Order: sequence, then C-alpha cells, then structure tokens
Amino acid sequence: MTLNEARTVLYKELKEVYDGDELKNIIDLVLEYVTGLPRTEQVKAKKPYLTCHELENLDTITERLKQNEPVQYVLEEAWFAGMKFKVNKNVLIPRPETEELVDWVISESGIQSSEFRVLDIGTGSGCIPIAIKKKLPLAKVSAIDVCSEAIFLATENAVALETEIEFILLDFLNEEKWNEFGKYEVIVSNPPYVMQKEKETMHTRVTAHEPHLALFVPDDDSVIFYRKLADFALKHLNNGGKLFVEINESLGEQVVDLFRSKGFNSIALRKDMQGKDRLVRTGFNSEF
Repeated sequence: MTLNEARTVLYKELKEVYDGDELKNIIDLVLEYVTGLPRTEQVKAKKPYLTCHELENLDTITERLKQNEPVQYVLEEAWFAGMKFKVNKNVLIPRPETEELVDWVISESGIQSSEFRVLDIGTGSGCIPIAIKKKLPLAKVSAIDVCSEAIFLATENAVALETEIEFILLDFLNEEKWNEFGKYEVIVSNPPYVMQKEKETMHTRVTAHEPHLALFVPDDDSVIFYRKLADFALKHLNNGGKLFVEINESLGEQVVDLFRSKGFNSIALRKDMQGKDRLVRTGFNSEF
C-alpha cells in the first residue's frame, strides 16, 4: 500500500467519526507517526510503499480511532506550546486555551531571577510548568498533582524537554498539607471545572476516555477548586504576586465574585480565542 492509498483508506474508515479539517489533521498525524515522516517529507519520499510493520500499526491505530479514542491517546503524544508531550489516559489532553493561560502568565511575569517562584496546581502532563520554564528559564518552577501516574508522566516530559521542574505528589484539597509550601510570585492552575450536568452535552471522545478526576466537579459546588485556590493564594502569594486560572466559560462572573469576596483587589476576566470567558487573573495590589 502506498502513502496515498493509505491516506484514502484512512479517510474512508474515519469519515463517519470525524469531520472536515479535523479528519485531515488526524490523517496527517497518523501517517507521520506510522512512517516517521512529516507531511512535507511524505510527498517526496522515495519509498512508495508502507512496510508490513507500518501497515499493522496503521490497522491498529485505525481501529482505535473508529472507537472514538482521542488520537492523542492512540499516538501517546500531543503538541502544546510548540512542543511534543507524552500523554496517556491518566492526564488530560493539552488544549489551546491552556496555551493562552501560559502566554498570559509569561507576558505578566516581568524580569525573573532564581528567587522568582512559580507553582502549578493540578499539573497533569506537566505542559503548563514545562512551557513556563522554557520561557522563564531563571524561574524556580514547581508543580503538584494528586495522581501518581500523572506525576510520573510529567517527570518524563520534563526530562525529555530538558526542563528542571520540581514535581510533588499531593492532594491539593487537603489543607493540612498546605504548610509544606512557601511563597510564590505566580500560582497557576487549570483545575477541574466541568459540572456533572454538562456531561450529557459532551462528546463521548472526552467522557469515555479522559480522566474524570481532572474534568468534573459537583453541580452543587462547581467552584470548589477556585475557593481552595483563593484560600491557598492568600497564604502563599508574595506581595504583588498573581494567581492565574482557567475556568468554565459559564462561571466567569461567579469566579470573579468569589475572588472579590476573598479580598483580592485586582481581578481580570479574559476571553479565549473563541470569545468565551475562560481565564482569570487576580492578586493583591491594584498596580498590575
């Protein structure tokens, strides 16, 4: 089977599962993964046929994709901030709006030194702290997660991407553990924020495969993590420090009101590229 024939077969097999540009992108990712050749190299590749091993791999991948398993989990890799991260079912798939969160952190961090400390809460694959460390190499960056498998994977990603991050296994909701932490210039988090009632409207590609622990919160306490983050930040942000969070698009004003009720006096709510309320930044003073 030639590369062009493989592309045609993938299209026929997956057209009922994926639409338009998404399908084209998935086909490109799969063929690059199977052959080891980027799309531009595939076009001019001298070897016109896939090997038996490549065909077997392609068949296995196709069957998993037909079952609506996310391509990132099938290939065990995802791109974030221009870098390739290893991912699996124990961590959320990195998303573009989280890149916007990282960009906001970086743009407002100013000049750093070794005393500039950043903490990521609920790190998953480690994409947030690693992307921040790449852009702020002098900063001391730490990250926590409640899942040991996530910590292991995040550590693998940090090593592969040559970044020094301190990873900590810890249940953030257990306030008794908070005294183990010092003070930070930046605290950042993409916490669970999807309400249980929203599950019915979500694609099974998400609900059947991505970790529910990292996705869902109770309907009757949808801001539980933001309340905890606010309480933690009050104790662990340095003067002038900033807390950055990703939020549920329907909870913008609720999160802002929560932070205001906790005494934060500078709060900004930002829309993502799709025009949805998705990011909030807050802190202690009114000069940033």
